[in-house]
Amino acid sequence: MGSFSIKKQNMKNSSSIHQYAIVTGNYWAFTLTDGALRMLVVLYFYQLNYTPLQIASLFLFYEFFGVITNLLGGYFGARLGLNRTMNIGLFLQIIALMMLTLPAAYLSIPLVMLAQAISGIAKDLNKMSAKSAIKLLVPEDENARLFRWIALLTGSKNALKGVGFFLGGLLLTLLGFQQAILSMAIVLALVWIASLFLLSHDLGKAKNKPKFHDLFSKSTSINLLSAARLCLFAARDVWFVVALPVFLSSRFQWSFWQTSGFLASWVIGYGIIQTISPYVVGKTPNGKTALLLAIALTLVTGILALSMNTFTLSSLLITGLIIFGILFAFNSSVHSFLIVHYAKSDGVSLDVGFYYMANAMGRLLGTVLSGWVYQQWGMAACLWCSTILIASASVISIRLSKT
Repeated sequence: MGSFSIKKQNMKNSSSIHQYAIVTGNYWAFTLTDGALRMLVVLYFYQLNYTPLQIASLFLFYEFFGVITNLLGGYFGARLGLNRTMNIGLFLQIIALMMLTLPAAYLSIPLVMLAQAISGIAKDLNKMSAKSAIKLLVPEDENARLFRWIALLTGSKNALKGVGFFLGGLLLTLLGFQQAILSMAIVLALVWIASLFLLSHDLGKAKNKPKFHDLFSKSTSINLLSAARLCLFAARDVWFVVALPVFLSSRFQWSFWQTSGFLASWVIGYGIIQTISPYVVGKTPNGKTALLLAIALTLVTGILALSMNTFTLSSLLITGLIIFGILFAFNSSVHSFLIVHYAKSDGVSLDVGFYYMANAMGRLLGTVLSGWVYQQWGMAACLWCSTILIASASVISIRLSKT
């Protein structure tokens, strides 16, 4: 009887690992296209002499619909299953890519914004599904394992997003905008077809069907963590989304290769740090860990903003941004674990969706500020905004550390 129980447990573990591999593979494929698309749009429209604020506006619907998608996506994930929401996300990304294969004369700002809106919906459906699925594939009493799997999924995703940035610059140089987009759409379509057959059909369905009012979290810990996440990601994107690539291209006269290469390297390194974070910050971090990391990041960002006027050489700025990236990776990795840890197992996507709605609101705020603040006052002002936002996350995390 004991050997049968062990055999059954081993089969369950093998199935979990198999599904984890499929979820991760889907997430990886999507992330490559998402990172490449972001870099293609920024560099291509900067080449067409769009202002930083105009470029930022292209991503407004991407971030805005991400807010709505995370909120509603968690609800539909709990009712329909995470396999369906993940596959819908892949399919919508293919549609968004195909819209951008039109000739340049038809690529108006409204059309690009619409395509980005669809891509934003797709991205957050995919991410919410992947993060929620991990909660269901790891036994509830194995928090250290949960942190490792979350860190691996999140870290590898961000590393591949960095590869996507590099891929975007490379494809723009070699193929041009439309052909680059078409090639990505074809590859993602193949991944989507495979996912339809391989992903478990009952993954993540809630036993008790959630009501619409369950969209908003009633957990104090999740609400605090969500507020801190909003501030953190607004703090990152206020300088990273538009300001940094335009700054590197204009201030230091970097080529598309150099700009996309640096951003790719930064995000790849960021992802690697996230992956190893369980071995640095501890196996089971808590709210106090999030507070200490937020304070450290606030100090580093403030020093970076103070020193901005001395950055006459690109190497000095790059060094500062690398230090920022390491600390931000630890912050993000701990947050990604805590939300899955705090979330209820039944209908996990509701809590995860609410949290990533706050994440999307932070990205939306950061994107708008990135174009506007940079155009009005420059890179130093973007870094000061970042400092204030991270300090806000630190203040919120004081209460989180006591929950």
